Amino acid sequence: MSEKNGCSRRNFFKIATALGAGSLLPSGAALAEGEAENSNPVKVPTRTFGKTGVKVSCLALGGMFDTATNQLLLKQALRWGVTYWDTAPSYGNGNSETGFGDFFKKYPETRKEVFFVTKSEKFDPEGLSKSLDESLQRTNAKYFDLFFLHGIKDPGLLNEQTRDWAKNAKAQGKIKLFGFSTHANMEDMLLAASKLGWIDGIMLRYDFRIMGTDKMRSAVDACNKAGIGLTAMKTQGKGAVAVDSQAELELSSRFIKRGFTDAQAKLMAVWQEPKISALCSEMPNMTILMSNIAAALERTKLTAGDLRLMDAFARESSPGYCPGCTSVCETAIGHSAPVGDIMRFLMYFNSYGEADRARRCFAQIPQETRDRLETIDFSAAERLCPQKIEIAKLVRQAVKTLG
Repeated sequence: MSEKNGCSRRNFFKIATALGAGSLLPSGAALAEGEAENSNPVKVPTRTFGKTGVKVSCLALGGMFDTATNQLLLKQALRWGVTYWDTAPSYGNGNSETGFGDFFKKYPETRKEVFFVTKSEKFDPEGLSKSLDESLQRTNAKYFDLFFLHGIKDPGLLNEQTRDWAKNAKAQGKIKLFGFSTHANMEDMLLAASKLGWIDGIMLRYDFRIMGTDKMRSAVDACNKAGIGLTAMKTQGKGAVAVDSQAELELSSRFIKRGFTDAQAKLMAVWQEPKISALCSEMPNMTILMSNIAAALERTKLTAGDLRLMDAFARESSPGYCPGCTSVCETAIGHSAPVGDIMRFLMYFNSYGEADRARRCFAQIPQETRDRLETIDFSAAERLCPQKIEIAKLVRQAVKTLG
């Protein structure tokens, strides 16, 4: 991570203190001796996005909130160098893209400063074109720096039709780069993409629980060699079951003594992998934004002991965490239920405390599938699940709380 902006931490500390968030700053973000009073605002470090040569902020603003009512936050994020902005038509209950559009309409000169990303939930050429044009209109943008297929788990969608569509959209100047986001079967998706030669960027679930597995390391290495820019999301490693364990308490206590929170430490663990270009985090308020910026500025490296404690917590809480290997569980039940999606929606409900989002997402499952969820035999999936998740129990909980 670049340290070229470390000298401006004094100003950041003053801003944080003025907003009552000084306690969120890690020890390494303390006032610098003799720093000038009029120093420029702090800027988060940048990294190169794959083989594109484009520099992006290592911290990306996840726009899964109502950006229309958070215009000041967008302005401050840009001021502090968070120039990678991510959105989608469905985010913020449909208000995210519109809010970004309001911002660019009011501050048109800022568009060139932002690495702007949106997604399509339509995967056929006609649907992709319609989705792209609608997103351009909503965001008051002439182009997107990166355009994703949204949340795919089947490498078969990365076909010649999709390749030709992306090439044409680039030729029209509507997108500069193309790729996909993925919540499930991430390693298989990355490995498949690394062999194609036309995927520019991928957003994937990536956290302290799975980043050290052999399969994930191999997948990340393959994409790095192929020059694909990688953006990490869901980096806190939360699961479908809220955890309150001794290992978690030890984790929190250890990092607080070192001058940062366990949430900041989880971000820092991801940033210690240089092959990750950026980390995308939903930051709907100034407190979270500033806490994450402080973590991005922290020069302290996590120690082997830190990582061992995080690994112990991951093992202890594994039955509540779905790593997205849906090719295992969903295949075992004949793809009769979107197990991975349901576990993610429960994560929103139980671990994020976002009941409305969880229910909206659950409602998007076809009605006929929701109607039969409680009658499906999940025993084969539970036997094969590497995390030993009680899938049937959690699906019943989803039907009861989210249905």
